[in-house]
Amino acid sequence: MIAIIQGETTVAAAGRSFDLTPSEIESRVGDAKRGMELEADRGCSAAAQAPRMSPLANPFYIHAHYDKPLKNLQEAYGEAMLELRARQKLQTLMVRP
Repeated sequence: MIAIIQGETTVAAAGRSFDLTPSEIESRVGDAKRGMELEADRGCSAAAQAPRMSPLANPFYIHAHYDKPLKNLQEAYGEAMLELRARQKLQTLMVRP
């Protein structure tokens, strides 16, 4: 994908390499560009840290793949913060004479 976007290879050459039609390649390049624009709008650096994906990997499928683990981590963080606040509150109540 990146090679096509940067102009290092052509759509036709990528299509031959990965046994995809030019329209499939162009569709996935468009999806990748939209995904990068969304990441840039959100200020995320995940796109810079992501490994180079093959044209066979649709960017929206990749996003969906990481979406659930991210939500699980956010929920766990929220639960940990609630537990920490409860422990702090309990400690302050037990210290009072």
